[in-house]
Parts: sequence; structure tokens; C-alpha cells
Amino acid sequence: MKCPGQDMQFWKPGDIFEAKCPECGVIVEFFKDDTTRKCRACGHRFLNPEMDFGCASYCQFAEQCIGDLPPELLAEKENMLKDRVAVEMKRYFKTDFKRIKHASKVARYAEKIGKAEGANMAVVLSAAYLHDIGIHEAERKHNSTAAKYQEEEGPPIAKEILEKLGAKVELIDEVCDIVGHHHHPKEEETANFKAVFDADMIVNLEENHKDEPITEERLESIIKKTFLTESGAKVAREVLLP
Repeated sequence: MKCPGQDMQFWKPGDIFEAKCPECGVIVEFFKDDTTRKCRACGHRFLNPEMDFGCASYCQFAEQCIGDLPPELLAEKENMLKDRVAVEMKRYFKTDFKRIKHASKVARYAEKIGKAEGANMAVVLSAAYLHDIGIHEAERKHNSTAAKYQEEEGPPIAKEILEKLGAKVELIDEVCDIVGHHHHPKEEETANFKAVFDADMIVNLEENHKDEPITEERLESIIKKTFLTESGAKVAREVLLP
């Protein structure tokens, strides 16, 4: 079935229109479902200035519907993914506000660290929101929230959520890999993993510190020995040693 917005039988006057090329000013004709058009005069290709990319910026069928997506829209699609992952995480945890709060704080710190480390923010934030997504299954199957059970149960759930949202296979694979060993860094790790690991460490230390205060000397020792990035250590000191 064709999307009604793209089916010409539903079109109205004005759905075929003219726009000026932003480079040379020559008039270029657009159909409303054209994502881009190339100027016949100067060869510049530009986005349809009147197209509402709304659903296309997150719909998994967008490419079949409107053709190859321009780079600007692909970037927006990845940018919107993190917000939709956050919604799905909250929907999955339902009234488990403790886990929702934890994941949201990890995502907030991971964003700060990831940007400073030049990481892929779509991967970092998706993994941050989903890093503990296996905790309920760990409790149900193993009667435990131990890290190894979270890492075992998390990836299948994360994969299901990301597939539902139409994420790219490469992103799904990397996020699931992070979820599957987020407490146990390997000898060589990506900037994406490091941002999530350090952010999770900050929140865990912050939560533990509230329950059982840790001395400044001990906190500084943990930060020096455990954190994987300078950015993570900096954020940790800002949060834990103000």
C-alpha cells in the first residue's frame, strides 16, 4: 500500500510548485514528494523546501516510500532515534521508576562524555538508555540482578526494541554488544563503549555514595583506576567531588 501522502490521486493544487535554487537563483520545479532536485543551470542539488519530513525522519519504511534519503534527513533520523529509544525504555520498565531514573542519568552523563570524546551519539545514547534493559529478565530467570545476568538477558530485548524502531543493523549490533558486556570492558574498546561505561560508573558511584558515603580519597582512587576516558573522569569529579 502506498502512503496516501505520496499517492498523486490525493494531491491538491500547489503540490507541484517552483522554488529558487539557493546557489544561482534559477527556478526549479518540484513535486511535493521530491526529496531533492538538481538545478539544471548550476548543477546544485538541494532539499525540497516545502517537504514535511515528519514521519520520514523516523519511519523504517521511509526509503521505500520516498526513495533514497538525503544526508540531512539521515542525520535527523539518527538524531531522533535516541528520543524514541528513551520512550521505549520507559515503556518497558513501566512503573520501575528507579531503573528509569538510573538509565536517564546514565544517558545524560554519557551524552556529555560522548560528545567530548567524539563518539557516535546515536550509538552512545541508545546503549545508555538500554544498558540495564535485561535486569527484569535477570530477576525473573535467575532471581538475581548480577551483572553477568543483566549482560546475558539484555541484548535480545535491546535488539527487539531497536528493530521495532527501524534502526540500522550496524547500530543494533554495536548497541547490543555494549549492552552485552557493559560492566566488563575488553582490552580494546571504542569511544562509544567507554562513554557508556564511564557514565554508568558515575551513576553507580553516586547512588552508592548516597547510601554509604565514600571518602574523597577513595573516590579519587576509583576515578584514577577505573575510568576509561579523561572526559569521564572529569565529569565524575564534577559530580562526586564538587
